[in-house]
Amino acid sequence: MSESFYVVAATSELEEGGQMYIDLEGEEILLVRHQGEFHAIAYLCSHAEFGLEGGSLHNNCITCPYHGAEFCLKTGEARSAPAWEPIRVYPVKVENDTIAVSKVPLQQP
Repeated sequence: MSESFYVVAATSELEEGGQMYIDLEGEEILLVRHQGEFHAIAYLCSHAEFGLEGGSLHNNCITCPYHGAEFCLKTGEARSAPAWEPIRVYPVKVENDTIAVSKVPLQQP
């Protein structure tokens, strides 16, 4: 794994639909397994800065469990009100049974 990636979990630790909070040196990240893929997104919703953990997953999106804002797991795009700003998405690498995440986001919201 590259130096910019941090090993955060084994693939066996996150079942389908599973979510895991990660703190990478101050970057709060939510690791999600959805439709067989691993996604790393900002832990906090861009609407009211509540945690997205526990939000429902569907069609490559997560819905904030507090106010219903929906975000794309792949791009971070806000798909529904009350959120209008995107959230950060972080690169994920899977090698064998190891999941690694970069703390440098793919894009800045």
